[in-house]
This record gives sequence, C-alpha cells and structure tokens, in this order.
Amino acid sequence: MGLALRKEKILSAVVESYIRSGEPIGSKALLEETDLNVSSATVRNELKALDDEGYLRQPHTSAGRVPTKKGYRYYIDNLMKPAILPERLRESMERNIRSAGGNPESILTRTASVLSQLTKAAAAATTPSSDDARVHRIRFVSTGRHTSMAVLVASNGMVKSRLFRCEFVLTPQLLSMFDKAVNEAFTGVKLMDVTQGFLQTAASGMGELTLFIPDVLVAIYEAVQDALQINVTVAGQTNLLFSDSYDFDSARNTIRFLSDTKSISGLLNNSRTHMIYLGEESKIPELRNSAVVSARYEIGGENAGAVAVIAPLRIDYRTIMSEVIYAAGCVSRAIGDLL
Repeated sequence: MGLALRKEKILSAVVESYIRSGEPIGSKALLEETDLNVSSATVRNELKALDDEGYLRQPHTSAGRVPTKKGYRYYIDNLMKPAILPERLRESMERNIRSAGGNPESILTRTASVLSQLTKAAAAATTPSSDDARVHRIRFVSTGRHTSMAVLVASNGMVKSRLFRCEFVLTPQLLSMFDKAVNEAFTGVKLMDVTQGFLQTAASGMGELTLFIPDVLVAIYEAVQDALQINVTVAGQTNLLFSDSYDFDSARNTIRFLSDTKSISGLLNNSRTHMIYLGEESKIPELRNSAVVSARYEIGGENAGAVAVIAPLRIDYRTIMSEVIYAAGCVSRAIGDLL
C-alpha cells in the first residue's frame, strides 16, 4: 500500500534535499521547499510518522530527518522522475564511446571510463553473454608467407583473433579456400557447440583441404574459447575513497567487491533491463552501504551485457539512472555497427 499524497511530497522533498546537501532537513525548511499549505506542526507529525514507518530516520535528537534505504526505495519506485539529459551531454557520450575502437572490449572500457568521470563514482561494464552467441563470420588476414590471423566475429559482437603458422606458403588463393570452407562449416553454429569433436567432423568434410586445415581449426577453436569468456571492465574505483558519503570501511568493502569480476558479472548480467540495487538488495555483503545503478545493453534486439555505476547511497539517482541507460544505448549502437 502506498503513502498518502502529503507524505509522498514530504518524503520526496527530504530525499532530494539530502541528496543535494548531505544534511538532515527539518519541518521549517521543508515548508520553504514545498507547496504544502499546512502548519509546521503538521509537517513535524508527518515526519515522525514517516520515521516510525521506517522511511526516514533522525541522526540525533533535535536534528532533522534523512532517508533510510526504505525511503530511498519508495522514492525510486514511486516518486522519482527520470532526468532529461542535455543534448550536448548525450552527443559527448555517444562520440566518446564510439571513438573507442572496433571491438566490444574497447567500447565497454571506454563506457566505464565515461560513466565514472560523469558520476565521480565507480563504473563497470560486462561483455556480452555467450550463452546463445553464434559464429557470425570468420575472416583471414595474411601476416606473412607462412602466417595468418583467423578473426572470429560472433553474433553478440565479440571479435577474437588468433595467429596460426603453417609449414607451407599461405597464398591468397589458399586463404580464400580456407575462408569459403570454414564459413560454410561454422557460420550459424553456437559458440558452445564448437568442440574438438565438431572440429574433427568439420575437417573430415573439407575434402582435399583436410591435410592443410588443422592449424587453422586450432586457431579458430582458441578464438571461440576466448569469446566464450565474459569479461568485466571497471573504472573509477579510487573515486570511492574520496567520497564524503562513504566511511573508509564502506569504500574499502566496495572496492574489494569491484576486484571480483565473477561477482560483478553475476550481479549485472542477472539484472533486469535496468535496475537500482540498494544495500542488501544486491545480496552482496560488501555492498550493504552502496547503490548499484545498472542497465542492460542489447545486440540484435536481445539483452547482452550490462553497464553500471557503483556509488554511495546518497547520489543523484534521477541523473545517474538516465546517464547509465543512455550509455547502455550507446553501447548497443556501437557494438551493433560492428556486425
């Protein structure tokens, strides 16, 4: 059951004032900040009621109120309106993320860096999930008379390459034959199905190329194994040490979590399209005094990886949520253009 309208206005005002100032707010200041046409005594009673119900707390006797995690949660779910990002900021984010280069890892690294600089917090990004990824294309790039590079492009945007060497000369004609044969055998195959058994079956169906292809297939197999790994990039961890909203232990615990890429991946890639975790909601002890604002990016219309900001609980949720969602859209477009 939701709060009454007057309580909602008071709670929203307390949350937004505390986010701005970091200071408790009392009844007199609230009346100045809101359009409530009531007495100071009425506001005090409502503040006490919100305190009793767990939405606000009083840091010490005679002080004003600050929001609790329950108060933040109600505000986020029921009262918060997304911020409209300035066009110049959107253009800057898009340009910076797109300028990262021609592979998903560099795009995601740049995205984490952009978000950490914008928010003055930590940011993370995960590479796309490989669960349903398939071989989109395999290309060959000559690097010498006896060496070449097999370049795997997966349906989730991942691009991986492996160098291989042969005893015979790798002519353009031979590389062209490799290109045709391996793409007929591999295109559309799930990455998880590219096993050693699959390689043996594929090689046996390549006729006269069977004697020449083993080193090529090993390189492709290694590129596929690399593409199956979910990687995490993190930026801005040191920002947390200088936040006036964290005590030292909270900052240290959050940084410890950010060093565990498996835990980051598990949290972000299991979240919904966009999500805000407050403290214990993440089920990660190190984040009990932190907020995680995350958004999934899409490739081919399907959820892929995620980008997120990790910060103290006292942050501008409206703006940061909009920035994270927009950054996820930039990633979707940038990686999508690689395919």
